[in-house]
Amino acid sequence: MNTATAASQDLSSSTTTGTILVADKFDESGLQSLRALGHEVICDPDLTPDTLPAALAEHNPKVLVVRSTKVRADSLAATPRLALVVRAGAGTDNIDLSAASKHGIYTCNCPGRNSVAVAELVWGLILSCDRRIPDQVADLRAGTWKKKEYAKAQGLCGRTLGIVGLGQIGREIASRGQAFGMRVIAWSRSLDEATADRLGVDYCESLVNLARMSDVVSVNVSATAETEKLIDAEFLNALKPGSSFINSSRGSVVDQDALVEVVRNNGVRAGLDVFANEPAAGDKTFADSIVNEEGVYGTHHVGASTDQAQKAIADEAIRIIRHYFDTGEILNCVNLAHGTGAATLTVRHLNRPGVLAHVFYILGQAGINVEDMENIIYTGGEAACARISLASTPNDEQMDAVLANEHVLDANVIPNN
Repeated sequence: MNTATAASQDLSSSTTTGTILVADKFDESGLQSLRALGHEVICDPDLTPDTLPAALAEHNPKVLVVRSTKVRADSLAATPRLALVVRAGAGTDNIDLSAASKHGIYTCNCPGRNSVAVAELVWGLILSCDRRIPDQVADLRAGTWKKKEYAKAQGLCGRTLGIVGLGQIGREIASRGQAFGMRVIAWSRSLDEATADRLGVDYCESLVNLARMSDVVSVNVSATAETEKLIDAEFLNALKPGSSFINSSRGSVVDQDALVEVVRNNGVRAGLDVFANEPAAGDKTFADSIVNEEGVYGTHHVGASTDQAQKAIADEAIRIIRHYFDTGEILNCVNLAHGTGAATLTVRHLNRPGVLAHVFYILGQAGINVEDMENIIYTGGEAACARISLASTPNDEQMDAVLANEHVLDANVIPNN
């Protein structure tokens, strides 16, 4: 059997199929793979936030795949059949997660698949800031030779690279900084000294101290309510005069007005792949004045846009979709609550029909909502243990009613802190 035949047979083993709407550009081989699984795949890369609701209502898909297209609340309410939204990328800030959760729609992403691509662009921006490569190109095209002017550059070897956010992208940037002979320091909410030591970087507990110490700063954090304007005026004013500031995360993470001030007054150079005022999907005009500042070098939010990255992201999206149809489980889900219950009820029981139905009946009669649960079978299949997260705590009478079932071996409830 040749490789192509084996791959085709493997793809065709998906047990359940459904309609998938892809509302952005997507790797062609990925579309073919989804169709090979037996799914009806509708790809419309020209959909916008305004036209997406009608498309969802028309096609009634079970799965929606997007890259940059915004998925608003009206889209998520357009069809009750929609069960899964896959963001073909790392962030999910273009999806209304609150609305998705309200409608019981799983939302997941493809983290880490574009890390190398983003790191490569970041290093293009770092080098552009240090050597003013875009300015040199512009002058050459204008017929101007300024060797004396452009021979003035600080260089990178032996200098300090500060990384804000040491996730997968930050780590790829760090390893390349080390290859350039730079000292790397990092700040991240989840970073500790042991992890920093293992990665060969210096742990910086204070964001502002990172700004003071760095010759180059790269920002690589997700866009959330907690990170909005994380890079504020205090941080930006602490940057060394003549340092370089790179943002490849999201425009909302940076106080852009404060950034303009340090570019104008402190000689800071900025390399930006993202902006506070980015065009909506499909727009062809751009009106963010920061790109007109001398010392600002920009790209078109293309950090993840290499063929290699898009193929890797498409492969991950396919893996998520296939696993969902095959098992009902969601990989990389970002909108499932964990640990929200007021109490955990543990029930050890014989593995017989109706035991858990009895437990749920008691809870239902008491008005106690089940928020999460798992039921684990012991070796041999004779007994099991259910752990049930509850919105409130059962009283003694309700616990006695649970224990009254002849197949319940034991039950106890522990309030969650």
